[in-house]
Amino acid sequence: MTDTLPHTAGGAPHTPPRGPFRAGDRVQLTGPKGKLTTLSLEVAGEYHTHRGVLRHDDVIGQPDGSVIRASTGDEYLALRPLLNDYVMSMPRGAAIVYPKDAAQIVAFADVFPGARVVEAGVGSGALSLFLLRAIGPTGQLRSFERREEFAAIARGNVGTFLGAVPDNWSVTVGDLVEELPDATEPQSVDRVVLDMLAPWECVDAAADALVPGGLIVCYVATVTQLSRTAEALRDTGRFTDPQSSETLVRTWHVEGLAVRPDHRMVGHTGFLVTARRLADGVVLPNLKRRAGKAEFSDEDVEAWTPGAVGERSASDKKLRKVARLAAAQARKVAAAEAGEAADGTAAGGAADAAGAAGDDR
Repeated sequence: MTDTLPHTAGGAPHTPPRGPFRAGDRVQLTGPKGKLTTLSLEVAGEYHTHRGVLRHDDVIGQPDGSVIRASTGDEYLALRPLLNDYVMSMPRGAAIVYPKDAAQIVAFADVFPGARVVEAGVGSGALSLFLLRAIGPTGQLRSFERREEFAAIARGNVGTFLGAVPDNWSVTVGDLVEELPDATEPQSVDRVVLDMLAPWECVDAAADALVPGGLIVCYVATVTQLSRTAEALRDTGRFTDPQSSETLVRTWHVEGLAVRPDHRMVGHTGFLVTARRLADGVVLPNLKRRAGKAEFSDEDVEAWTPGAVGERSASDKKLRKVARLAAAQARKVAAAEAGEAADGTAAGGAADAAGAAGDDR
């Protein structure tokens, strides 16, 4: 699939929109019962609910954080969505990396401005957005995805949020093990992030690409994947002892003296496994451990992998539909920003002409 989305020059940093809402902006509406709805503003557009109609024109021109009345008098709070709001509502082809896990990846992988990062398993582009924000305009993100449909969805989602696809981000459709040696020089990558079904298959390729002291982080869903990934990292002899964790987020209800945990929480979504790249020829000192059941066979693990149990995946028809939606949203945002820039140029030219006329007088 050809990438027809607009690109930013030189990896220009994305500045979130400020000022009044404009046509093409995304807005997050909070209804009377706290329900969140995210939509793109259009001139003469309407948002219909069973409780009435909210006109887009009533939102356009209002400042961020305004309260808008629907036709029935119901009030809606209008805010520009934050990055974590956007990734939870954007079109999806594959399951996303939740903001709580993306934050941990950026923090524990120490992704810094100017970092050279490799990402495998781009999915719907959620983690790519967090990584692009962390590396800034001077960094470089190389993403690899086996399925063209997922790559197209990711490009569309990133283009929608940033206004254009940044030049310091590339998406390669193919297998990481085969494509990475041709895409990067050995020991030239600062961080490798693997979000895939079998990250243990890519450990050696990641080790070849990482600089000594660089870091690999793997995001896996199940305990068996966690175990197999950690053992694969140990078996290479090229990494420090892997560290594993998961993040659980529980919100609280705080209203006066009624202070208690909420009944619902964002529980398990995945495990993170991190390890540092050793210098070539270095042997990691043996750590003293308690005796335990560390021995297992490939058959033991394979019996419980998602592939053996039966992985649920989206149909090709749904993926094509989501890819079209994501690309359409990205083009709409780019067109709105281009129109805004053209209006600003025309206004500046008129002002210059008026100034010249004044000088003649």
